[in-house]
Parts: sequence; structure tokens; C-alpha cells
Amino acid sequence: MIRVVVADDHPIVSSGIVALLQAADDIQVVGQAADGAAAVSIVLAERPDVVLMDLRMPVLDGDAATAEILATAPEVRVLILTTYESDDQILAAIEAGATGYLLKAAPESEILAGVRATARGETALAPSAAAALVRRAVGTTPAGPSLTPRELEVLRLVAQGNSNPGIGRVLFLSETTVKTHLGHVFEKLGVNDRTRAVTRAMELGLLA
Repeated sequence: MIRVVVADDHPIVSSGIVALLQAADDIQVVGQAADGAAAVSIVLAERPDVVLMDLRMPVLDGDAATAEILATAPEVRVLILTTYESDDQILAAIEAGATGYLLKAAPESEILAGVRATARGETALAPSAAAALVRRAVGTTPAGPSLTPRELEVLRLVAQGNSNPGIGRVLFLSETTVKTHLGHVFEKLGVNDRTRAVTRAMELGLLA
């Protein structure tokens, strides 16, 4: 029996993953966590075979939680299960010690196979994750994300310290539209806050 802890901050998603795992004869869910810190606590108490770890969670993100778990319980194997697939996120997760990296959009059979492979100590990788590792191995990097002119305008105003209402006034946009543009920027850059978006854009040369 493969003992699994599921760490995901979206209740509906978490419930779906648990139901999928519990339906398998050889898998037992022994704990659920809605944030990274809780995941660390539960894993260290339960010592499961596998942790299914989301990346973006409150309190402690998936990369940091993975590193903390493996520092104390190196026998536990972590399989990242997320919606995000940027090279930076994939490589950070692998560098933190994750055994595998799968996407939530993967077929259920692939997720179950990934859990079983991870429990055996094998690597389970989504094609995008495998490609990222190959690029790292050969020393190449993909082209950076492409932001639209409007998204760049919004991000430049964020970098100048403007609030969403302030950006809306400058660009003659509603606050809702500004938030939508920012949401697209966050997604493309693989970040979840304004400060990191600006920092990441500067790292990529998108902002002077």
C-alpha cells in the first residue's frame, strides 16, 4: 500500500485528487494539507511514501515545503502536481529535491502512474518538465515570455509604484481591466505578486 499526503490549497481540486487516489486499490491517503507549512507538519508526523505537492500555496510554497521535508525526512518522495510549467518553476522544484513533476491537466491514469513510479523511486516528468531539464543540461534557455504592449505599460506603472486605480486613471482603463492585465502578466512570468512580477521582468530584460 502506497501511503500518500496531498498538499493543495484549493479544496475542490484537493478533494478530486484524494477521490482519484482513494479509488485505487494500492494507494491510501493518510493526510491533506492546505498550505506548505501544514504539509511539512503532516508529512513529518505521518512519514508517507509520497507527497503530492502543489507549488503555489499560502504560508510556505511547494518548493520551500519540499526542501524542508527532505531535509528532515529524505526517505519521503515528493511529486509536484501543479498547473504551472515555466522552466524556472520546474527547475526550482527539481532542485528542491522533488522526484517528479506532473501537471493537473494530465490524464488520471498518468497521475496514478506517476504516484506509483515515485513510490518506486523512479522519476515521473511531464513532457514540459523533461524538456526543461534537457535545456538545462545542454545549456540553452527558451525565449522569455512575451508581454503585450498594454501588459508592459501596466507593469511599468506598477514598477513606478502606482496602484491599480492609479494605473487605470493613467491608461483610461477600469480597475477590473487593470487587474485582468496584471493577472495575465503574473501567469506569463510565473509569479503571484506585483513585486516579484517587476523583479522577474527586470531579470528577463522586459523592463529597463
